[in-house]
This record gives sequence, structure tokens and C-alpha cells, in this order.
Amino acid sequence: MVGKKAIGIDLGTTYSCVAVWQHEQVEIIPNEQGNRMMPSCVCFNEVSRLVGESAKNQMIMNPTNTIYDAKRLIGRRFHDAKVQEDMKLWPFKVIKGTNDIPKIVVAYNGETKEFFAEEISSMVLVKLKEVAEAYLGETVTNAVITVPAYFDDSQRQATIDAGLAAGLNVLQIINEPTAAAIAYGFDMKTDITHDTNVLIFDLGGGTFDLSLVTINNNGKITVKTVTGDTHLGGQDFDYAMVDHLMMQFNQRQNTDMSGNIKAMGRLRVACEKAKRALSSTTETTIEIDFLHQGIDFSMGITRAKFEDLNEYLFSRCIQLVEKCLGDAEMNQKDVNEVILVGGSTRIPKIQQMLKDFFNGKELSMNICNDEVVAYGAAVLAAKLNGEMNQKVNNLVLLDVVPLSLGVSIHDGSSSIIIKRNSPIPVKQERIYVTSVDNQSAITFDVYQGERSRAMDNNWLGKFQVAVPVALKGESRVNVVFEVDVNGILNCSAEELTTDLKKKITISNDKQRLSKEEIEKMLKDAEKYKLDDKEYKKKVFAHNALEEYVYDVNAKIKSIGSIDNTKIPKEDLGKMENVIESASHVLDLSKLADVDMYEKTLNELEKVCAPIIAQLEK
Repeated sequence: MVGKKAIGIDLGTTYSCVAVWQHEQVEIIPNEQGNRMMPSCVCFNEVSRLVGESAKNQMIMNPTNTIYDAKRLIGRRFHDAKVQEDMKLWPFKVIKGTNDIPKIVVAYNGETKEFFAEEISSMVLVKLKEVAEAYLGETVTNAVITVPAYFDDSQRQATIDAGLAAGLNVLQIINEPTAAAIAYGFDMKTDITHDTNVLIFDLGGGTFDLSLVTINNNGKITVKTVTGDTHLGGQDFDYAMVDHLMMQFNQRQNTDMSGNIKAMGRLRVACEKAKRALSSTTETTIEIDFLHQGIDFSMGITRAKFEDLNEYLFSRCIQLVEKCLGDAEMNQKDVNEVILVGGSTRIPKIQQMLKDFFNGKELSMNICNDEVVAYGAAVLAAKLNGEMNQKVNNLVLLDVVPLSLGVSIHDGSSSIIIKRNSPIPVKQERIYVTSVDNQSAITFDVYQGERSRAMDNNWLGKFQVAVPVALKGESRVNVVFEVDVNGILNCSAEELTTDLKKKITISNDKQRLSKEEIEKMLKDAEKYKLDDKEYKKKVFAHNALEEYVYDVNAKIKSIGSIDNTKIPKEDLGKMENVIESASHVLDLSKLADVDMYEKTLNELEKVCAPIIAQLEK
């Protein structure tokens, strides 16, 4: 019998979604506002921490402390070229932390705080966890979390760290397009008897993924090949429009608004709305009052202009489709279905280019493209959690390694141990020998990528194996790479020269968070949870006092108007005094202690309740 439910989470760059298998079907879980998608946004201010929609609503007023796009930082290093590019566009501050791990700096509760991207993502995950618990009426700990197919080893491990910090037991990390394929497989007609080749075209807010999968009617999903770009999505389309409009404003007004953080934030929000509007209309107008230096801004933008500004990015999407098919040794005719996933696939130009590439083939949007990834994750979560449902249990998933894994050798080239698109889990090994005489150890730098020169790929870490001193080529080491179902790499090495054949397990120094840092994140997460709980208590107490003041004032007016009854001056004076004191407490710039609100409310009730009760007789 299945115990507590396991949830599926689509942890997106701009929006996130959570789902669960319940009542023999997948249910997308709405938040307290009734919305099924939640902004992946966290806001800090002097009195509270906000997550989701409430955080996004403060983005314009509090830009430097409202964090979004954390997914674009997760698992990356501060000096990564793409991180440096993004930092120019973000209103919040990012600094270099230990081991070159980027940290986000915010002002919170009157203090300067620094957060890893994993911590910001964990706050989003905590909110999704709470939404699921409120919906299900039980504690939730088990989850499947999705990541872009092209996330590297460090980014996958960082996502697991974020899950741990959120108090989740991550059953599995699954690629977003693979999750979409699961959802599509569930939605397929049962009378289909042949294998179906499906291209998952997943273009979201911050990442672009492609997977070519084969689905059969028995529920087996085999991923043939994956490709993509972890830095291409709707945000980039927004920024192209922002740059264009900023230049137009600067030229018209002979000024430079690039340094005005609030103005740039307002322009970015307006451009995002315009982009959405241009999916259903051919022209829209962007109007912003007092944009910069008190100057209003108004400018029309057409769909054609938006497409022109993003021509290169749109073309790159199609180039990656060609690459995906080429890697699978297929052509357009071999693809039976093209599934659109992600909000950016609503852009008409994207749909038209894709339709033209596949010679007029109709594109499939059977399941909401915003929810399909969470849907698939929930199905896998149910299976891993032991759900007793035949269709769930029939699910067989064969995913692949997104990027080749290997080590650098003495001439600087990359020696591949596990090839990209190898089915996972996978284990491969290779023997290496010393390259110079009297070498006492062999150092292995681990890389991920497709470039022939090792240093051009993504460095994951390094390890060293001691060997007997001998002539070059005589001392040997067998290196073993294993990739688990999460796409996480584990290394081991065996020195083969001596009869002892000492075997060691390598814990790669991927310059990710240490155990101590993760433990600190867990403690901090609990602290912020308590802070949020205390803040809610303050808000509740504040609102209770405010509501009572409102009710008393309303009753004074009502009693004073019935049969010309007058409240005795002495009693009225007493009531007005305590109401004035209560109003002063309510008008404080910061929320007061719960005790102060409750004490003020008690004093108010002690004076007002008997007087009102007497007059109402």
C-alpha cells in the first residue's frame, strides 16, 4: 500500500509547477491564488521574505532585492562568460563566493545577506512543497524534480542540493523533455500499435531543450538523442526588445537610462507583457509613465519587428532541431509527432518556422505546454513511490547522457570515456598509462563536452592516483566512470601495475557546495521558515486589531444614527482615546510584536465592548 504522496516538480527559470498522481490521474496543484503556475521569484524586504506571485508583484518597487533567474546561476561558476553577461542585465547584485561559486547579495531585515543560487531555488521548492501539502492535507517529502536535458553534472548535483535544502527527498532528477514525453505517452491512444518517434521541442523562459524519443504502446519511452542550450529562452527574447527600446528612448531624449535600475526593471516587465500580447496580435503599444528623469515613454512595436530583433535566436532553435535529427540519424519524415513544451512555444514565428521545417506537419499541443513537464514528473514520482496503477507501473524510461564525459590526457586532448547519448545508467572504463619516466602519480582532469581539446569543455573536477615509479607507459590505471539515473557522474580508479591492485573511489572536487554548506543551508531554511511563521503571526495580529478598530468605528456611527441615540460624551471620549492609541500602533512603519497587537486589542475590547453592548440593548 502506498504511503504518503510523491510530487512532480517542474522547477523553471521563470515559472514553476507542481503536480501529483491522485484519484487515478495527474492533478496539477493550484496555489493559494488558484493559479497553477508560480513565478520562480523570491523577494526580500525589511520585514519579510516573499516567494512566488507576491515576490514578483514587488519586482518593480524593490528590484535590487527581488531575485529571479536563479536557475541560470545554479551549478555555474562566477567567471562563466554567460554569468557575466547576465549580471549586466540583472538589477540584483551577484558576487564571487568561495570556489568561484556565485552568491546573490540582498538586504533583508536590516542586514546584508548572501545566498547561493541553490538557496534561492530551495526557497521556491519549499513554497511548492507547502502548496502541495495544503492541497493534499499531508506532509510531502518525496519528489521528482525536472532539469533541462542539457544541464551538466554540476548543475544536476546543485539541483539535488536545492531539493535537500528544501527538505525534499529527491527520488530522481529527470530531463524536462523526457518528462514531457512521459506525459505525451500517457495521453496517447491505446490503439496505437507501432513505435512512435516524437520530437520534444521545449522552449521555456530561460532554457531550450530538444529530445528525440521513441514511445511504444506498452509505456516504454526510449530517448534517442538530446541537445539544446541552457541559456536560450523567453528571457533572451525580452532582453532583445529591452535593448532596442532603451536605445530608442536614449536617442529621442539624448540621455542614458541604462544605469536606472528601476526604469530598466519597468521596461523589462513591459517588454515581457508586449511579447505575450504579440502572440495574439500583430501590433501593440508600450506605454510607461515617468520612465526616466520624469519622462513618459510610449512606442508601438509590431510582431514583425519583434521577430526581426530575435531572428538569430529563432534561427538557432531550428539549427538545434537539425542537429538533434542528425545525431539520431533521422530526417523530418521519420518524426511522427512534434510536441511543443514551454511558454515560449506560443510565439507564432517559432511555430511557423518549426512547421515549415517539418514540411507542414501539424504541431501537437494536446497537454498544456506550461504544465506538461510537471505532469510527466508526477507520473514518474508515482511509479518510484510504488503507486499501484498498471499504467504507471508499465512505464519504462530509458534516458541518455546529454554530453560526453572524459579526461584530459598528456597532449591536452580530451579522451572520451562515456559518449553523449549513451543510455543511462551507464558504466564505462578505460586504462591510462604514465606519459613520462619516473612518474609517481597520474592526475586526471574530468571534463564534459564535445570539443576535441579538453580545456574547451566544461571542467568538472580532478583526482590523482599514485602509481609505482617506473619507465613511461609501464604504470597503469583503470578509470571507471558511472552515470546514475539522475545523470550524476561518479568516478573510481584502480591502479593495475602492482599485484595489490588498490582500488579507490573518487569524490570529484566539482567546486560545488560542501556538506557543511548544505547543512548550513538546511539550518538557514528552518530559520527562514520560523521567520516566515512569525511574520504571518504578526500580520494576523495586525489585521485582527485593524478589523476591530474598523468594526468599532462602524458601530459608533450606526448607534449614533439609530433613533437619534447619542453615546455619552464620557464613554465616547474613552473610546476615541483607545481607538487613537490603536491607530498609532497600526500606523507604525514596521510591523510591531504580536504581543503589542494583542495587548492593544485587549485594551480596546475592555473599553469598547461594554459600552457598545450597553447601547445595543
